[in-house]
Amino acid sequence: MSERIALIGAGVMGGAIGARLLETGNSLKVFDLDADKVAELVAKGAVAANSAALASQDVDFVITSLNASRIVGLAAFGKDGIVEGAAKGTVIIDMSSIEPDATQKFAKMAAEKGLAWVDSPLSGGVPKALTGELTLMAGGEAADVERAHVALKHVASNYTHMGPAGAGQTTKLINQVLCGLGFLAVAEATQLALDAGVDATKIPQALKGGRADSALLQEYLPRFAQKDYRRTGRIDNMVKDLNAVNDLARQTGTSMPLTALCAEIHRMLTAAGLGGEDQAAVMEYFKGAKEEFGA
Repeated sequence: MSERIALIGAGVMGGAIGARLLETGNSLKVFDLDADKVAELVAKGAVAANSAALASQDVDFVITSLNASRIVGLAAFGKDGIVEGAAKGTVIIDMSSIEPDATQKFAKMAAEKGLAWVDSPLSGGVPKALTGELTLMAGGEAADVERAHVALKHVASNYTHMGPAGAGQTTKLINQVLCGLGFLAVAEATQLALDAGVDATKIPQALKGGRADSALLQEYLPRFAQKDYRRTGRIDNMVKDLNAVNDLARQTGTSMPLTALCAEIHRMLTAAGLGGEDQAAVMEYFKGAKEEFGA
C-alpha cells in the first residue's frame, strides 16, 4: 500500500531513504535547502516542495533526516516549519541522530500541537537504506511507534521500540560507541596486516564466523585495505555523536575512557580536513603517522 510521506532533508542518508520509499511505491514530497539533492529525488518520482511546511501538508508521515538538533528544531518548529503545514495526528519521524534531551523537548512541543513524534535513528547507512534493511531503534508512545512502522517498514528490516521519547536516540548513541571503537579496531588491524605483508583482502573470509567477525569487519576491512573512500557516512557526524555520548556519560557518571580516546582521534581527523569524508578515510591517520616519522 502506498503511503503519503514527506521527507525533510535529502542529503546522503535522506536521499537514500527517499529513493527507497519511492522504489517501494510510496508518494513522496521532499524539501531540502540543496536544490540539487531535491532534483535527484524528483527525477525518481518525488514532488518538490518549497518549504518544510508545504511538504508536510496532506501527508500522514513526515520524516526528518538532518544532522543537528538545532536544524531539526528549526525544520519542525521554525518559520515555514513542519508544524505550520502538518495536520493534527500527523506522525513526525525523526531519523536524525541527535541528543536524547533535545528529542524529549521536541516530542513535548509536537504533542502540544496535536502531532506525534517518534525518534527513530538508524544503523546500517546508505547501503542498507537502499535495500530496505536498516536497523531502527525507536522512541515514543507505543501507539505512535506502531503507526510509524507503517512507513518505516519500507526501509527497515529490524525495528525495535526502546521506550519513551529519547530512548531511540540513547540507543543510537550506544550503537555509535560500538561502531566508533569498531571502526578504529578494524582500521588498526588492517594497517597491521598491510605492514606485515598479509593479503588484507582475505582476512574477512579467514575470520568469517569466528569471534572476531562482525558486519564492520566484513564491510570495511576490504575498503580500508583498498583505500575505498566512497561516501556512505561522514567522520564529522561520528564526532557529533561521540560528543553526545560524552555528554550523556557525564550526566550518568559513566566512565568511558576508550570512547573518549575514540572521540579525540575523530576530532583530530576532522581538524585535518577529513571531517566530510567517509569513515573509511580513518586510514589516512596511519598514512600521516608514517610520513611524520619517516617510515
